[in-house]
Amino acid sequence: MAMSLEGTVAFVTGASSGIGEATASDLAARGAAVALVARRADRLTALAARIAALGGTARVVEADVMDHDQVRAAVEQTVDAFGRLDILINNAGVTRPGPVEDAAVSDWEHMVQLNLMGSLYCAHTALPFLLKAAEDGPREVADLVNVSSLSGRIYRKDSAVYCATKHAMNAYSESLRQEVAGRRVRVSVLSPAAVETELFPLEVRNRRRADRGYPPLRPEDVADAIGYAVTRPAHIAVSELLIRPTAQER
Repeated sequence: MAMSLEGTVAFVTGASSGIGEATASDLAARGAAVALVARRADRLTALAARIAALGGTARVVEADVMDHDQVRAAVEQTVDAFGRLDILINNAGVTRPGPVEDAAVSDWEHMVQLNLMGSLYCAHTALPFLLKAAEDGPREVADLVNVSSLSGRIYRKDSAVYCATKHAMNAYSESLRQEVAGRRVRVSVLSPAAVETELFPLEVRNRRRADRGYPPLRPEDVADAIGYAVTRPAHIAVSELLIRPTAQER
């Protein structure tokens, strides 16, 4: 039986579009108060209004997760507003596909800083509050979900650094899971395959859609999987979840 999220607080990064936006809406519908974290405040404000119109609770928290000081301020703002923190969704990410030869090193640095260091900053800052929520909260458990990728399990041509960041995320997730398992903080890795989001430019999405020959996942599909993971009974941890479009072969 799924646990209720009533009375919990979730912190969702990359909430201004795609998987983050869908996940914030899903968690709010399940009863959580949601901190909407991203750089595009106008989109967050619109999302917060939509959540409120449906009876949910959301707060706009404008922050760049690549900046550790901004992450600390965002988490503190969330806890000050809602009094606690039960769920962290590390979703913010970016890809810059292309061969290593003649690549722009600045693109590599951006992917490493956002995909890996940003998620680590959030995990490090949120962890004391998650541990406290697990100790004294009504659910007797807290959740940290890292949104990885199928590229964190396999290797793809022209995606060397993106794959590296997602493999690294998976590695630190498992190490952290072992570190906090006995204190009832569940660390989950969600690895979606092809998803229709703004991760790629529109022309790339259109070309991939035509080449693929099958519909990709929707952000709402991924959000539903995240919702499943964080609503399991306290004695169940979904440590890793891989989801693909049914017709995707690899």
